[in-house]
Amino acid sequence: MLDTTMPATRAATDADHADHADDPSLVRAAVAGDTGAYERIYRRHSPRVYAVLWRLCGGHAARAEDALQETFLQAWRALPGFRFDSSLGTWLHRLGVNAALMELRGSATREASEAGDDGWELLAAVPSVDRCAGTTLDLERALETLPPRARAVLVLHDIEGWKHHEIAEQLQMAVGSSKAQLHRARGLLRARLGEPA
Repeated sequence: MLDTTMPATRAATDADHADHADDPSLVRAAVAGDTGAYERIYRRHSPRVYAVLWRLCGGHAARAEDALQETFLQAWRALPGFRFDSSLGTWLHRLGVNAALMELRGSATREASEAGDDGWELLAAVPSVDRCAGTTLDLERALETLPPRARAVLVLHDIEGWKHHEIAEQLQMAVGSSKAQLHRARGLLRARLGEPA
């Protein structure tokens, strides 16, 4: 079972890439029915996938774990069609983000109907983040306070490196809205961290 108490870091080292050199052979073995090979794929890639899911889900471990389980169930079903056009890690990562965004779309629809427009009014009720001057934990806590769509845009753009057109397509919004959400999210994040605008 994956230890989800602390999300993995995003950066992959050269050693990580070298460790993943046998991914194609693991994929072929898993497709042929070798569950041990699939378990190795899971153990190798789930920490990084979980880290982005955890951030997209606002630090809610149970929601991130559900999205992770859905990701690897989808991957198991789709693995026979994997064409190696990208790395296995990139493909799994994209499946994970899509699973989290499906949840986000559902929660955004509920929040929009309850709070109107973008749900920015909810921020007034969010308590300020306890800070110890710039720690990673402070950033993670501040991310949790952002509205889900704003958090998703910020995580996907600034942490995961997605382009606005990709974000807009996945979140079903205009590119301009993605840019506006990013601008607002950054401002809210700076305010939560006590930084000047």
